[in-house]
Amino acid sequence: MSKLAGKVAVVTGASKGIGAAIAKALAAEGASVVVNYASSKAGADAVVAAISAANGKAVAVGGDVSKAADAKGIINAAIETFGRLDVVVNNSGIYEFSPIEEITEEHFHKQFNTNVLGVLLTTQAAVGHLGEGASIINVSSVVSSITPPASAVYSGTKGAVDAITGVLARELGPRKIRVNSINPGVVVTEGTHTAGIIGSDLEKWALSQTPLGRLGQPDDIASIAVFLASDDARWLTGEHLVASGGMH
Repeated sequence: MSKLAGKVAVVTGASKGIGAAIAKALAAEGASVVVNYASSKAGADAVVAAISAANGKAVAVGGDVSKAADAKGIINAAIETFGRLDVVVNNSGIYEFSPIEEITEEHFHKQFNTNVLGVLLTTQAAVGHLGEGASIINVSSVVSSITPPASAVYSGTKGAVDAITGVLARELGPRKIRVNSINPGVVVTEGTHTAGIIGSDLEKWALSQTPLGRLGQPDDIASIAVFLASDDARWLTGEHLVASGGMH
C-alpha cells in the first residue's frame, strides 16, 4: 500500500529543484499533487508530465504565494481538481546574499514576502480545508542556525519560518493538524548553480563542515517530505528536521 494513497498535496514552488523532487516523491507514494509555480510554467508542466508518465496524478497551477488571492487560488485548485486537501508543502523561496552595507528595502521585502508571508498566506488559505491527520511541511534552511556571513536577510526569513512552524504546531495541534519543517543544508539545484554557490568557496566550506562529505540532492529532501506527510510521522509536530549531512 502506498504511504499517501488517496491523499491530495499542494507543493508550492515546485517547478524545479527541491519542490519538483518533493512533488514527484509524493506522487510516487500515491498522492495527487498540485504543482505550483510562480513563473516557470514549462518547468511545472515538465514535473506534471513526469508524474503522469509514472501513472501519478498532478496538475500545474500558477500563483505568487506572496499574494493572498493567488495563495487562495492555488489551494482552491486542489479542492476543485481533486476534491480535498491533506498535505501542504510550503517550499516557495528565494535567496540573495548581501553584506550588511548592501542590504536594501527591496532586498528585504523581496525575500520576506515570498519566504515568510508566502508561508502564512498559503497556510491561511489551506487550514479551512485540512482535516484530522493533515500535514503542513515548511521548507526552512540550516542557515537559521549556522547563520553564514552576508545572509542576514535570508537567514532572518528562515528563522521566521522556524518560529512560525512552532507557533502553528501549537495553534493547529488541537485540530490534529501537524506542522513541521525541513531544514536543508546546501543542495545541488538549478538555484544553487545560478546563484554561483556550486563551485564557490561557500561550497568548499560547506563540504568541509559536512560529516557525510557531500552536498545534498533534491531527492534527499523529498524522502523526508514523504515521511512527514505520511502516517509514519503521526507523532511529530513542531519539529525542525535538519537535513544537512551533519552540518550544524
